[in-house]
Amino acid sequence: WLKSDFRPGPSTSLPDMGGDGGFGKGGFGDKGKGKGKKGKGKGKGKGKQEEKQWTPMTKLGRLVNDGKITCLEDIYLHSLPIKEPEIIDHFYPPGSLKDEVLKIHPVQKMTSAGQTNRFVCYVLVGDTNGHIGLGSKCAKEVATAIRGGIIAAKINLIPVRRGFWGNRIGLPHTVPMKVHGKCGSVRARLIPAPRGSGIVGSPVMKKMMAFAGISDCFTCSCGHTRTTANFAKATFEALKATYGYLTPDLWKPTNHVKSPFQEWSDYLAQSKQAATY
Repeated sequence: WLKSDFRPGPSTSLPDMGGDGGFGKGGFGDKGKGKGKKGKGKGKGKGKQEEKQWTPMTKLGRLVNDGKITCLEDIYLHSLPIKEPEIIDHFYPPGSLKDEVLKIHPVQKMTSAGQTNRFVCYVLVGDTNGHIGLGSKCAKEVATAIRGGIIAAKINLIPVRRGFWGNRIGLPHTVPMKVHGKCGSVRARLIPAPRGSGIVGSPVMKKMMAFAGISDCFTCSCGHTRTTANFAKATFEALKATYGYLTPDLWKPTNHVKSPFQEWSDYLAQSKQAATY
């Protein structure tokens, strides 16, 4: 029950582990835990660990790894679910996809042995050029939660549509229309703004807009926006809604193309590895 980083202060009274009566349900036996060395050392000069070769587990992963899908937009066009974070890493060279921890907070659960503490981590990833992802992970250690949050955020990467305020001059700089998202009691609304306005919003909103590649935007929110997690999720839902509108410039006849799974069905059948039991 004692954590490794726990330091009893002068006023902290520790229970007597042995002696009379024990504690409630049969006392605190060590049950074989924490004894002996676990052999974590890797010897001298461990150096850099070699990166493991990615072995795709899904059909989409196999097509990406074999170079049959060359663009991330092909995946979004056919709404193919991304189940492996390595698919995102394949399209972005190291260092081009930025990630940042939005919030880490502890949560507790009451058990018969006392309280168990865990940490929830919310991570934001983006390429500052029209793609953003938000993920969360709960784990016993902060480092594990951050790693899991980055993986979850990469899997949840979405495209963000950008547009103009007024005339179409230069590159897209704001959201193309008014959009809104909600999570819990939080409501977030994004409104197009003229070039040079900047992001009119809270620090979390500014960070998310920067990761999505939006430079000008008016924002409006209500609810308990101090809850960073719900506020970030509501903003994420609003950004996701930018591709949910069929605007007049998209009314042209659609040239339907085959889904990658249909186009490369013969290749997938041939390259499928036989299951080994």
